[in-house]
Amino acid sequence: MQSPFTLPPTGFGPGSQSTDEALEYIALPSGMRTYVPHTPEIDDLDSAAPALAVLDQIAQACDLVAREGGRVQIALDTLAPPARKLLAETLGHGEVSMKLRGVPAVAVQESVFTGVWVLQGAGVDLVEIGPVPELAIARAHQPHRASTPDAPRAPGVVNAPALLAELSDKSETYRSGAEIHVVNLTLLPHTPEDLDHMAMVMGEGAVTILSRGYGNCRITAAAMPHLWRVQFFNSSDTLILDTWEVTQMPEVAIAGREDMADSAERIREVRRAMA
Repeated sequence: MQSPFTLPPTGFGPGSQSTDEALEYIALPSGMRTYVPHTPEIDDLDSAAPALAVLDQIAQACDLVAREGGRVQIALDTLAPPARKLLAETLGHGEVSMKLRGVPAVAVQESVFTGVWVLQGAGVDLVEIGPVPELAIARAHQPHRASTPDAPRAPGVVNAPALLAELSDKSETYRSGAEIHVVNLTLLPHTPEDLDHMAMVMGEGAVTILSRGYGNCRITAAAMPHLWRVQFFNSSDTLILDTWEVTQMPEVAIAGREDMADSAERIREVRRAMA
């Protein structure tokens, strides 16, 4: 007699599954941005000379930061409008943009040259060369919406208290250069009420970042120190990865030294083609 343990389970095997409907998967990010050199046309070399000089400065700064670290700022407010327009056209728009709340509010746009950031606001018009703008780190956790550690728990809050205890401990004990601590909400059981409660307790900081590569990555600083909400969306704007990170700045927004060395060479290539 055949043992029942060797019999195939009912409902499995060839012909047991419908072939009428195709399996549906969440669409993965697509359409990655790549560097495309752009060489603006120059009608008047004399009026363009200040912009070309700034490009030379930026290339030198990229080499310096790639070699020694740190950051370099170059003021743009002295450029005449034609030169400023030419520089803006040459730098273009890269993958990362930032909104820095505060006084003054500052908009940050990475150029097509990685690690070259353009900062603009009331009384602010400059280029900063570095891993990430210094002001983004300085303002990150200044409260835009204050944290409320004693916020009451609404019905439906289940796992938020445990997650908050973990993140609060890591936030308080974080030291510069420490390893990133990540809580992956995508892999953990939670309710919508959990997410609402966590957002209320952690508050919101002054910095919001959007990184466009494969799909979009949206990064929001919490009002608690060193704490960031990092969310990845595919090209259909469907959330595919939802995390909290305890770190000085999420890596997805940071330009590496190798990137800045590449930027120096790319800027010089464009510069040689311009004049």
